[in-house]
Amino acid sequence: MRQLLRFIGRGIYTAWATWWFIFPFLVTFPIQWVASKVPSWRWIIPKINRLWSVFSIFMWGVPVEVVRPSKAPLPRPCVYVANHGSYIDILVMFRSIPGFLNMMGKASLAKVPVWGPIFGSVYVTVDRGSAVSRGRAMVAAKRTLKAGNSIAIFPEGRISTTPGAQLLPFHDGAFQMAIEAGVPIVPVGMPLNHMFMPDVKGKLRVRYHRLKIVFHDPIPTTGLTLEDIPALKQRVAELLTGDFLPEGAVKPQANVWRGEAPADAV
Repeated sequence: MRQLLRFIGRGIYTAWATWWFIFPFLVTFPIQWVASKVPSWRWIIPKINRLWSVFSIFMWGVPVEVVRPSKAPLPRPCVYVANHGSYIDILVMFRSIPGFLNMMGKASLAKVPVWGPIFGSVYVTVDRGSAVSRGRAMVAAKRTLKAGNSIAIFPEGRISTTPGAQLLPFHDGAFQMAIEAGVPIVPVGMPLNHMFMPDVKGKLRVRYHRLKIVFHDPIPTTGLTLEDIPALKQRVAELLTGDFLPEGAVKPQANVWRGEAPADAV
């Protein structure tokens, strides 16, 4: 009986969380759609996305712990380099980082029905398999930094297959960009997002779980060259893996109403 009630409760919470993610978008879609068509109005979309993130996470009812070892303001512009463990990573970053934040996401995001074209009109998208796309994304990102705005990048390139336990190898792009622009890198650890919404192929699974985001001290890039990228990647990877928690090393259980689901079920 207890397992059946847990099964029902998880289903209700998944529906609740999904609704409060979709509803704000439906309400604001007409404004976002119009703004995406008018270049001078596109600044409205990031503001809406920030409010959307704050509201959705509030309605989910999950606590979000924000950790910053320094009380100094976050530098602007900078390159935020974050681990990638869940589809809610972008929302958590929008909620937690003040001011305009550009994002670099994979090109497939711009192909998502309805929402994708809006995302692609404002943020930087990249097809890592295309040298042309990578070059265009780098130019657009540098333009963002030159304008005094920060950009967030997931150097793993995709959601880790073992989030909370092991990072995927980092691509060079974020580090090359920071060095060439002469702006600091801010490592950002999000060790628990996948416990709330794990990346499960073909399934939607939401579990009530606390969230945590860690902003490490900025790493200056002044005086560094491209030869310093391997050491820089290793330093950032060590900081982000240091944020991992024991509770985040086990994938959430599958939602079953009879029998036992293995702890690492996907």
